[in-house]
Amino acid sequence: MATTASNVSEKLAKAKAVVDPDYTPSDDEEYMGEKQLDYFRVLLLDWKKSIHDAAGQTLQSLQDGPMREPDLNDRASSETDWGIELRTRDRQRKLISKIDSALRRIDQGEYGWCEVTGDPIGLRRLIARPVATMTVEAQEAHERREKISRDD
Repeated sequence: MATTASNVSEKLAKAKAVVDPDYTPSDDEEYMGEKQLDYFRVLLLDWKKSIHDAAGQTLQSLQDGPMREPDLNDRASSETDWGIELRTRDRQRKLISKIDSALRRIDQGEYGWCEVTGDPIGLRRLIARPVATMTVEAQEAHERREKISRDD
C-alpha cells in the first residue's frame, strides 16, 4: 500500500508540473488535446491519491486496536460505523480500478471518446465524472437495457 501511494504521489507531482494550476478545459480549444489530457491526468491521479490516503487512515485506525466499548449500545453503534466505513473503502477500491482504466485510456489516446458510439463524451461530463466511458445518451440507453434485462 505504501509503495502504491508513493508511486501515485510521484506521478501526480510530475503531472502537476506540466499543468497550470488555474487551467480549466474549455470548448474553445482542441478536444482532448495535450493540455486537456494533462488536466484530466492530474484530476484522476489526485483523486486516486486521496482515496489511497483515506484508505491508509482507515487501516491505521483498524490497527490502533479493537473497540472496547463497555456499553452494548455504544459497541453496536461503533461496529455499525466501522461496517459503513469498510463498505465505503470497498466502493473506493472498485473506483481505483476505474481510475486506472481512465489513465490507461489517456495514455492510449482513447480518453474522452464514447466506447459505444465513438463520439466525444464532453468536457462537462468528464469534469463531473472523470471515469466516464460513455456519452450521456449511450449511458442512458445502457441503463434502460440493463433495467429491462433485470425485470425479465
